[in-house]
Amino acid sequence: MNRAGPRSVECSVGGNGAREWGADVLRALTAAAVMLSAVVHLDLYAAGFSQLPRIGPLFLAAVVAGLVLGVAAVIWRHWLPLVLAAGFAAVTVGAYWISVVHGLFGLKEVTTGWAEILAEVAEYVAIACGLTAAALLWRARPPRPHPGRSG
Repeated sequence: MNRAGPRSVECSVGGNGAREWGADVLRALTAAAVMLSAVVHLDLYAAGFSQLPRIGPLFLAAVVAGLVLGVAAVIWRHWLPLVLAAGFAAVTVGAYWISVVHGLFGLKEVTTGWAEILAEVAEYVAIACGLTAAALLWRARPPRPHPGRSG
C-alpha cells in the first residue's frame, strides 16, 4: 500500500512544467502578433505608404523587424527576443498614436480601416504576451554561481 499520500504525487503539468508551457504559449502568441503587425505594415506599404518620404521606409523597417523578431521569439527560448518584440510593438503603436493625435513626419493618421485596428490589437497582444513570457523565462533561468564561492 502507498502510504505517502496525495502530496507526493506530482502532476505532469505541476512544478515548472506549467510555467514552461505557459511561457511557450505566450512566446508563440508574441511571435504571431509581431508577424501580424509586420504583414499589416507590408499591406499598408504596398497600398500607398511607400510613396511617403519618411513613413515609407519606416513601414518597410517595421516589416523586416517584425518578421525577424517573430522568428527569433520562436526559435530562441530566451527572454531577450521577447523583450525586443514587446519593445518593437510599443514603439510601433506609440508612433501610430503620435501620428493620430499630433501627426508624424507630416502625416496625420486617421483610424478608419481594418488594418490599423488589426495592427494595433496585435501590438497590444505582443506587448502583454512578450513581457509576461519574458518574465516567466527570466524566473525559470538557472541560478548563476557566485564568483569566489566554491561549490
